[in-house]
Amino acid sequence: MADTQTSTHISGIGTVMATVSDQDRAIEFFCEKLGFEKRTDTPYGRGDRWVDLAVPGAATTIALTPPGEQSQPGQWTGIALATDDIDADHEALRSRGVDVDDEVMRMGDPVPPMFWFRDPDGNSYLIVGGS
Repeated sequence: MADTQTSTHISGIGTVMATVSDQDRAIEFFCEKLGFEKRTDTPYGRGDRWVDLAVPGAATTIALTPPGEQSQPGQWTGIALATDDIDADHEALRSRGVDVDDEVMRMGDPVPPMFWFRDPDGNSYLIVGGS
């Protein structure tokens, strides 16, 4: 049973963030190459933009953030995307010119098959297959 004195009202992962050098180029990559949709593109502050993208129908978004003191492009994002057909997605992304691993990694049960891909800034993302 959960300890109600230390529990929170957190209900899920709303947004993950990826640092990109060019938000417009990243929007084009995610929407045209990966099939994401743009949910938010709003100016704020002193010339900044809040950009949220998502897989159609998904609750969790990816916020494309400009470089700052804490983050620079060209890193592992820590973002893993799920797929029901790892081989079809690997081939589809390769055919669209996405920088993907040469092969899908297959380590055997209980580890699912997976592969890495990189966006135009060199940020790395993982795609993990279902069982």
